[in-house]
Amino acid sequence: MRRMRRLLPYAALFSLATLLAACNTSGLYNDVPVNTSAGSSTNIASLTAVIEANPSDATAYSTRGIAYGQAGKLDQAVEDFNRALQLDPQSYQTYANRALVYRRQGRNDLAVADYTRAINIKPDYDVAYVGRGNIYRQEGNYSAALADFNSVISRDSSDARAFYNRGLIYQAQNQHNRAIEDFATAIGLNPKAAAPYTARGISYLAVNDPNAAFADLSMAVNLDRDSAIAWANRGLALEMQGNVKDARRNYSKAITLDNSNKLAREGIGRVGQG
Repeated sequence: MRRMRRLLPYAALFSLATLLAACNTSGLYNDVPVNTSAGSSTNIASLTAVIEANPSDATAYSTRGIAYGQAGKLDQAVEDFNRALQLDPQSYQTYANRALVYRRQGRNDLAVADYTRAINIKPDYDVAYVGRGNIYRQEGNYSAALADFNSVISRDSSDARAFYNRGLIYQAQNQHNRAIEDFATAIGLNPKAAAPYTARGISYLAVNDPNAAFADLSMAVNLDRDSAIAWANRGLALEMQGNVKDARRNYSKAITLDNSNKLAREGIGRVGQG
């Protein structure tokens, strides 16, 4: 058991890379929630009627573009944002909205360019800094990402996303105590989001505090019952506490949600099928 307690915190770190990707689209931290009803024929027809009545109204095109984006109709969204920017090239919000769509299309270079244009027009536009910082973080450009998140935090200490994403960078750099502080701030600002609880729980595992990790991961699975990452790491916390039976249940739940979850599969290998 002593050997297991020494090794398990390192096993938890396997999930960091998965977490860093997964938390970007998790719960209240999802930048572009898919809402297919926004792209319904009735809604689009209504927005199109506004455009036909006001063909030079940039806002009308931008509004329809947002609806297309929310519905997952990304090409149509880009077309509308392009037209909106032709009509109003100083609309920093439209650049940021188009950047979100580019991100979902995997066109990160274009997204960064649009976020930068938005920032050039409005230097204190926090949405653009957070969006650009997320791309930098995902690409491993931590210094640029930290600069963007720190810029937001210096202006607005109530932006939970900036603290959460900065915490993910510290976590990736194995600066877990600093990560835990940022996740705590994010949780205080937005206690309904599951992602910061999961992230802080993983950092607690990394510093060998399974009790604190269990508390956070329990909150995470209460807020998001479908998070295989949270269930698997909750299983690890239970295993570190010596609660093999409940650890097995959590690992099994994680595998049910994501059959490829390596942490859960390794955990089941240690504690057995029951």
